[in-house]
Amino acid sequence: MTRTRILFLSLLAIALGFAAAPQGLAQGAKSASKLPVPRYVSLRAGEVNMRTGPGVRYPVDWVYKRKNMPVEVIAQFGTWRKVRDFQGAQGWIHQSMLSGARFATITGQTRTMRRQADSKSAPVARIEPGAIAELLSCPEGTGWCKVSAGRYQGWLRRVEFWGLYPRESIK
Repeated sequence: MTRTRILFLSLLAIALGFAAAPQGLAQGAKSASKLPVPRYVSLRAGEVNMRTGPGVRYPVDWVYKRKNMPVEVIAQFGTWRKVRDFQGAQGWIHQSMLSGARFATITGQTRTMRRQADSKSAPVARIEPGAIAELLSCPEGTGWCKVSAGRYQGWLRRVEFWGLYPRESIK
């Protein structure tokens, strides 16, 4: 084989592997980062581009302007993460724009943050839908999580926000 033909076949194999890899990544599998997929992360900056594919050559599909907004990593390809937001939008974000810090987005209607993990506990604050709260702890076996939103700390029921798996605990 000639050197030119070997180079061409090598480049073709790389290109085909690059094109096929994102579709071939299975949910629940581990990738090069050694972190589980799927998993929740948050946006590291106040402006983050979401692209149609895993690379800067792909067009920007959406620009997020909410630092700490939670997203779910659903696939990985090199340094790129395919994510889904709380409204179901999907796209690719570079790993440098994501953080492992855990946050949640309030869903549904205005929610009442409680002083204790009990629906009869005194209210601490009311939180509007779409607001972002930091997840401080989510004890195993309970339906509640301790959160921080603005200058308030208190407890929310797990069903009142997006950004945590049903049986997941945070310590």
